[in-house]
Amino acid sequence: MAFRVRIVNAGLIDEFSIALSPVLFGSGIRLFEGVDAGRVALEPVRAEPSPRVTHLTYTVRER
Repeated sequence: MAFRVRIVNAGLIDEFSIALSPVLFGSGIRLFEGVDAGRVALEPVRAEPSPRVTHLTYTVRER
């Protein structure tokens, strides 16, 4: 299990800031695979699009 997933599930993260850039070929990575969705919820705070990247901010909440 990835370190980021372990610390999210442990309740040690309160916010994510992500720079998302589309990929035409190949594959991306699943950032939240393995997160306990029964305990953790992501609340969208902000989305700032631009031609090459979208900046996303999420607050992490306990369910």
